[in-house]
Amino acid sequence: MRKTILCIFLAGLFAATTAQNWQPAGDKIKTQWAENIDPAQPLPEYPRPQLVREQWLNLNGLWDYALVDRGSSIPAAFDGEILVPYPVESSLSGVMERVGKDKELWYQRSFTVPAGWKNKNVVLNFGAVDWQADVWVNDIKVGTHKGGYTPFSFNITPFLVKGEQKLTIKVWDPTDKGFQPIGKQISEPRGIWYTPVTGIWQTVWIEPVEETYITHLKTVPNIDGGNITVGASAEGTAESDIIEVKVLENGNVVGTGKAVAGQEVLVSVPDAKLWSPESPFLYDLQVAVLRGGKPVDEVNSYVGMRKISAARDENGIMRMQLNNQDYFHFGPLDQGWWPDGLYTAPTDEALLYDIKKTKDFGFNMIRKHVKVEPARWYYHCDREGILVWQDMPNGDEHPEWQSRNYFNGKELVRSAESEANFRREWKEIIDLIYSNPSVVVWVPFNERWGQFKTEEIVEWTKNYDPSRLVNSASGGNHYPVGDILDMHNYPDPVMGLFDSKRVNVLGEYGGIGLAVEGHLWEQDRNWGYVQYKTSEEATDAYIRLAEKLKNLIPFGYSGAVYTQTTDVESEVNGLLTYDRKVIKLNEERIRKINQEISNYFSK
Repeated sequence: MRKTILCIFLAGLFAATTAQNWQPAGDKIKTQWAENIDPAQPLPEYPRPQLVREQWLNLNGLWDYALVDRGSSIPAAFDGEILVPYPVESSLSGVMERVGKDKELWYQRSFTVPAGWKNKNVVLNFGAVDWQADVWVNDIKVGTHKGGYTPFSFNITPFLVKGEQKLTIKVWDPTDKGFQPIGKQISEPRGIWYTPVTGIWQTVWIEPVEETYITHLKTVPNIDGGNITVGASAEGTAESDIIEVKVLENGNVVGTGKAVAGQEVLVSVPDAKLWSPESPFLYDLQVAVLRGGKPVDEVNSYVGMRKISAARDENGIMRMQLNNQDYFHFGPLDQGWWPDGLYTAPTDEALLYDIKKTKDFGFNMIRKHVKVEPARWYYHCDREGILVWQDMPNGDEHPEWQSRNYFNGKELVRSAESEANFRREWKEIIDLIYSNPSVVVWVPFNERWGQFKTEEIVEWTKNYDPSRLVNSASGGNHYPVGDILDMHNYPDPVMGLFDSKRVNVLGEYGGIGLAVEGHLWEQDRNWGYVQYKTSEEATDAYIRLAEKLKNLIPFGYSGAVYTQTTDVESEVNGLLTYDRKVIKLNEERIRKINQEISNYFSK
């Protein structure tokens, strides 16, 4: 990772002369990190920690943008500048305008390929663009991607010219007027539904590669067998090419394996140090494509040796286990929204802050709620040591599914196009974070929102990733499938149902509301499931609920999720204010009771 720093300084130079004109838009509250943004180079950190190359060029910064009617030609003139990668509706974009289903958002900028990349292929990478992106390089359309949460790339080498390159992108996002996954976005924000997000919201960058190059790594640890398997996807390999994987501990090679390209590589890791929230040890990986014994491509990565499973305890209750030991999962519902960047954290430091603060509160887990984060977020979870339950972002219909489908036990009937899109995007999300040791539970559905063909989706998820647990429907329509029965109850923890064959968890509870003046998104429409006037009252209420939760563990609960990490727009039931400037509850008291719960099985 350190070797990439020199390349970073090349990024954003095209914007240096106009960066001083950028300002956050609007008058909404902002985080402290908003003041630290360099508009010539926002989010300069390497964006793909699990597949690292030494050379790269960051394309974040000020781009030209235009909002036009859907179906229009490439704009002859642009409306102004937008700060990429902050979504156009956000303050940090400098624009803060809505788009909607009848408009398209166009981006354009130029860049120069570094001279040192001569005779290399050049790959253009996008962290995420919401939702449909069409991409042109030097007025040649090079590809299209549909999906708002996952990365995509194009080899643009054949379309490059001498000197400056022109990059143009068109984005269409119907938000809640379409069938695609949207999470909490809605065209008319209110209550638990938030401001829509359109366009580029993660880092854009280019990198040089050889004709043969690694595109993806899939790493699976096996602590019982003392080994890992690594699947390396690559472009341009020959039949005789070999994939070599080295496992390193503090710079020393502790295991090596080789396989023909296209086959999984098995590597022994003797006397492995296990990864856990208490000890988040990570081994370094070096992966190379060998041709004639010499490397033609090399990347760096890492792996955590951990196992997530379920087993019966001495009383016959199914428990989640970490590294073959009963382990209580306890953490907040984390929505990953920011008042200034919406889907996009203002800085990498801000992205890390929420994770570190979650651990400071005494939690050992985060439920990432109907949103997928940039790869660096999961990297931080791996390094800091926190478990992640990953939701699939809901979609397909207007969020009023809640009133139509929530209480009648029915599943949504999706169109063939909608169903195919769900399956494709869910697979891409799983592929994105398959190798992150922090991710331990998949959650394909939340509270019946867009829930369909549950048994099929859960079976596919279990087969695609047998190394993790599947929470079939958090608080949703319940079927005897998957590994977990998940109940929601506000505000108090209760056990409404119990499944003797599966793990039982309380997927949401709490929602203690406390409005803090000067730190509110809206002045008059704030709410929580229960409301208090002082921090002391809210802390007392939290402790009462936590004690109730602790008393339910012997009767079957093996995990719980408190709502929530931060306030979000008009919701004021966070442990932190939306701008992260105020810790609303007494941190010391919260940490004490949380640690009692998190460490319940290690007593």
